[in-house]
Amino acid sequence: MTDIANNIDPDDLEPDAVPMATAPAQDRKTVRQEQRKELFRDPSFLIGSFVLGFWVLCSIAPGLLARQGENDPVILDDGTFLARTGPDANAWFGTDNAGRDVYSRVIYGAFDVLTVAPIAAAIAVAAGAMLGLIMGYYRGWADEIIGRISEAVLSLPVILLAILVLVVFGTSSIVIVLTVAALFTPVVARTVRSAVLAEAQLDYVTSAKLRGEPSWFVMTREILPNITNVLVVEFTVRVGYAIFTVATLAFLGFTSDATSPAWGNDIASTYTLINSDQWWPTIFPAIAIASLVIAVNLIADSLDKAFSS
Repeated sequence: MTDIANNIDPDDLEPDAVPMATAPAQDRKTVRQEQRKELFRDPSFLIGSFVLGFWVLCSIAPGLLARQGENDPVILDDGTFLARTGPDANAWFGTDNAGRDVYSRVIYGAFDVLTVAPIAAAIAVAAGAMLGLIMGYYRGWADEIIGRISEAVLSLPVILLAILVLVVFGTSSIVIVLTVAALFTPVVARTVRSAVLAEAQLDYVTSAKLRGEPSWFVMTREILPNITNVLVVEFTVRVGYAIFTVATLAFLGFTSDATSPAWGNDIASTYTLINSDQWWPTIFPAIAIASLVIAVNLIADSLDKAFSS
């Protein structure tokens, strides 16, 4: 048998036998290409991306779309001051008590929520991924301690915890971002833990351990790249929850600037006017929140379906 093996000429091998080592990488590339194709064929993903793109444009360049400044009153050419007027050609979404253009306020209001929510979600996913890797890889006491703390945090209402933190530490933008991130970290950690537990049983992890690779290498270089899809979906989902949480905190008055055109601020200051048939200052910011959250959720659902296929 040894002589036969030694007499084999590499040139006699079939062409397909040589690049077998690169087959897994090629397979992964093919899978990613198919996932991208499926995403761009999904109407939910396309609609969600279009709506999200619109609001991102509003947050980056509100001056391109707004008709007035965020706090500028609507004054006609003849000097007429418009206040509490319904939607018309002069003010597409009407004006509020101060005569400000509701449409322009809605456009400018995208900046606050699309600044805080994605940053908070990114921090939550990064911290949750680290904790989830530790919990799922080491298990034992690390899993027990972190798991019990996570369960304690998750057992309390998110908004209540956020209010308690903001009352103690203030309502600056940094505090709001870190608070929202901390509240979502336990949820992400539990999701990542489940993914790591499944990956830790596979052969490639066992092989890395047998090679004597350190734990941090196995977690970050072996397991983490294989749960990237989970992290992407989790980030998208958390952005949606963070948008709603930030808007709710603004509605309750926990914002760094009470005069800012944040959607939650405007709803809080105008919702009592609905009884007076002045619905437009409240409804349009509410629709903006709903449209953004729905768009993010559509994208998250599409990503989940594409990665699961």
